[in-house]
Amino acid sequence: MTNDSVSVDNVAERPELQKILQEIVDAGFVGVQMRVNDERGEWVGTAGVRELGGLAEPPADGRFRVGSVTKTFTAALVLSLVADGVLGLDDVVDDHLPEFGLDRRITVRMLLQHTSGVFNFTGEYYEDGTVVPGIVWSGKEWVENRFRTYQPQELVRLALSKPARFEPGTDWSYSNTNYVLARLLIEKVTGRPLAEEMRLRVLDPLGLPDTVVPDTDTEIAGPHAHAYYRYEEDGQDKTVDVTRQNPSWISTGGDMISTTRDLHTFISGLMGGRLLPSSLLDEMRAAHPKVGYGLGVFVQDADPDTGTLITHNGGISGSAALMYSTPDGRRTLTASVTYVDDAAMSQAAAFQEVVQRLVKEVFGQAAS
Repeated sequence: MTNDSVSVDNVAERPELQKILQEIVDAGFVGVQMRVNDERGEWVGTAGVRELGGLAEPPADGRFRVGSVTKTFTAALVLSLVADGVLGLDDVVDDHLPEFGLDRRITVRMLLQHTSGVFNFTGEYYEDGTVVPGIVWSGKEWVENRFRTYQPQELVRLALSKPARFEPGTDWSYSNTNYVLARLLIEKVTGRPLAEEMRLRVLDPLGLPDTVVPDTDTEIAGPHAHAYYRYEEDGQDKTVDVTRQNPSWISTGGDMISTTRDLHTFISGLMGGRLLPSSLLDEMRAAHPKVGYGLGVFVQDADPDTGTLITHNGGISGSAALMYSTPDGRRTLTASVTYVDDAAMSQAAAFQEVVQRLVKEVFGQAAS
């Protein structure tokens, strides 16, 4: 199903966007909700269904798990502490978290930019095809244990029991452990739980009423679409609704919940200078040359058609989030896609293809 009269907020019909949303569903995804804010105003659209077997469309303002978009929120919070002199970007992390015996070359900046070399607790995938597993986060075993509680210290200690990927500062590699360490660092220097500090420094100042740090809470409050996971048992495919889960297994690597409206408000406010001084925004957007990763954001500037984009997407167990913005925050795309996930990540290629089409449509020169 599609939603052709998607929102009373729409200032212009955008059939080209609605067409792409329907193509996402036609490619095998369960549902999608998207919000675009640009010079033409705001456009909100949905396609597909809220849950398998149902007829109701995904809620246009529904909550969803944002996955690794959590890292951008966490980086913004750390930089807020830097702005207030509570932390320094080049502080030695071991000085604040001595209980872990971290390599003393690791700095706060390295955590936020993924240059610490610390093992990724969800597993490391090397260029030669070698895989060193971490915690279980897929397959039947994960599905059956998805309500288990992990402590962040447990995730860090597991990571530190494995060899470092490289010496601090000598390379770049995406590691969820960096952001769990950032969480523990925030809590250590402020004396408050991450959720409380996030509310005080990011959520309340920007006005994000539907964004939460769930910690171990298994629920998504309010209207939301459903996410699914498929695995094989005794030669048969089993599909399970995994909307409810304990996200402590990923912690600050990707546990937050938000809406397309709040993600727009967040990234436009952040890039527009409402949260951080310009000097720290410059630090945030200073990208590592290997992959274009700044401090909690990707900086995409290779496409001459779309120009420079600030982005961080996320995926977690049948739910994916998109967040794109121009560097000034004036044009944004935020979205949620729900689907049937599996260990092979079989939807990944189709997802990447449609994401590129959306980005081109919203940010390309023809969209200006």
